[in-house]
Amino acid sequence: MLESCRNAQERWGGVHQLIDRWLHERHELVKAYKGLVDTPPSSAVTAERLHGFCELLVDYVSAGHFEVYEQLTSEAKAFNDRRGLELAKQIYPRIEAITEVALAFNDRCDGSGGEGTSELLTELQRLGPLLHERFELEDCLIEVLHNSHQQQAAALA
Repeated sequence: MLESCRNAQERWGGVHQLIDRWLHERHELVKAYKGLVDTPPSSAVTAERLHGFCELLVDYVSAGHFEVYEQLTSEAKAFNDRRGLELAKQIYPRIEAITEVALAFNDRCDGSGGEGTSELLTELQRLGPLLHERFELEDCLIEVLHNSHQQQAAALA
């Protein structure tokens, strides 16, 4: 998951400041996730680390919904990109479903005390593949709704 995060930064880094910041937040989220998942079963997950992960998780999904997706959709509308808007319409429901799982995880962890229970590790292990799926869907949206428009804008210049 961390490697695919790096690949996305290499492909789209510098394209747009908002996307750059968001991809950086993704990278930090993945590092925090790995830090929790890689905790030995005998060690307790500290409340501070869990809180830090949850904070990054909520910030990341919020930025996606309230900043990045809105920007990408506006850009597609500006370029009258029907194909991109149709793709977004197909992808957004799955992203929203994954967001609900992520927010539910955050709610369950809120005030948990951070004990390294098997339930927490199970929850994290379920969340990981969903986050990976979300990242791939987001990369697709960036590719279709942003990069294609950058090429169009350059052609018009």
